[in-house]
Amino acid sequence: MRKAITYKASGVDIDKGNAFVRQIAKTMRSTMDKNVLKRKGVFGGLFSLDTRGYRNPILVSSSDGVGTKLLIAQSCNRHDTVGIDLVAMNVNDILCVGAKPLFFLDYIACGKLKPKVLKDVVAGIAKGCKQSLCSLIGGETAEMPGMYKENEYDLAGFAIGVVEKAKIIDGSKIKAGDPVIGFPSSGLHSNGFSLVRKVFSIKEQRNLSRELLKPTRIYAKEVLGLIDRFSIKGLAHITGGAFYEKLTKILPRELCFQIDKNSWPLPKIFKMIRDKGRIRDAELYKTFNMGIGLAVVVSKKDVKKVKIFLSKKKIKFYKIGEVVKNKKKIII
Repeated sequence: MRKAITYKASGVDIDKGNAFVRQIAKTMRSTMDKNVLKRKGVFGGLFSLDTRGYRNPILVSSSDGVGTKLLIAQSCNRHDTVGIDLVAMNVNDILCVGAKPLFFLDYIACGKLKPKVLKDVVAGIAKGCKQSLCSLIGGETAEMPGMYKENEYDLAGFAIGVVEKAKIIDGSKIKAGDPVIGFPSSGLHSNGFSLVRKVFSIKEQRNLSRELLKPTRIYAKEVLGLIDRFSIKGLAHITGGAFYEKLTKILPRELCFQIDKNSWPLPKIFKMIRDKGRIRDAELYKTFNMGIGLAVVVSKKDVKKVKIFLSKKKIKFYKIGEVVKNKKKIII
C-alpha cells in the first residue's frame, strides 16, 4: 500500500514553524510600545495611532529588502546584522519624508526553516526597531523548498510612520545657496553588493566579512532631533543610484547640487573596491554611498545653529556641498 504523502514530507514543517514563532515572541515583545494592542486570535498586528499633537496626520509607508548582501551573510554563516539592515533600509526612507517611525513588519522566506539562523535574523530586526524607536508588531516566515535552497533565505520589510501633513519634507522649498550636510555611513550599508561580489572572490568576501556585513546605520535619532527644532528642506537616503539619483531626487527644477567629494574622508572599503575593480568615480558615486549615508538640506540662515546642535549632541557630520542654479545638470 502506498504511503500517504504529508506536508512535512514535501519539505514544510508547520509544527517547527509554530515553535519558531513562539521562540521569537519574547524578542518581538521587547520592541513594542504602549500603542501595540495584544489580542489573541487576530490575523494581523494591531496598533493604536495616537493622533494627539497632529492636526492632519499622514501615514508614510516603505517596503524594501537587503539585496544580495544576504548571499555574503549566508556564505559566511553570519546572520546577526542583516536584520538591522532590513529595518534601516525601510526606516531611513520614511524618515526622509519627516515621518516618525511607528511600527515594522518583516517577511522571511527560506528553503528550510533553521531556527538558530532565523533567531539571529529576528534578533537583528528587533535591534533595528529599537534603534528606530518603533515596534515590531508582526511578520511572516515562509518555508518554500524548491523556491530556495536549504540554506538560503530572503528578507523583506515594511515600515509605517506618521507625519503632520503641513510638515511633509519633499524638497519643494529648496533654494540656491542652501547648504548640504552629510551624516557618515557605517560602511557599504545595503547597496552595490552585486558589484562587490564581482570585484571580490568568495575567499576575499569571507576575509572581509566583518567590514562587508557591518549593518546599515539608522538615522532616526539624528533626523527626529533635527526636524523637531529646525525647518529641514530636504532629506535623502543615499542608497541605490546614490548621489546621481537618490540625492538629486529631492531637487526642484533648474537647481543643482554642487558636492565636494573631498569634504569627508573616504572609508577604506571604497578605496579597495575602486582599486581592485578599476572602477571609475562616476560609477562609484552612482552605486555606493561612498561614506555618506544620509544628506540633509538646511536653510542658509539655520546652518550655524544646526551645526551647533549636532556638535552638542556629539553627532558626526560634514558640510558636503550646497545648492546652485543649473538648468542642464542636477549634480556637479
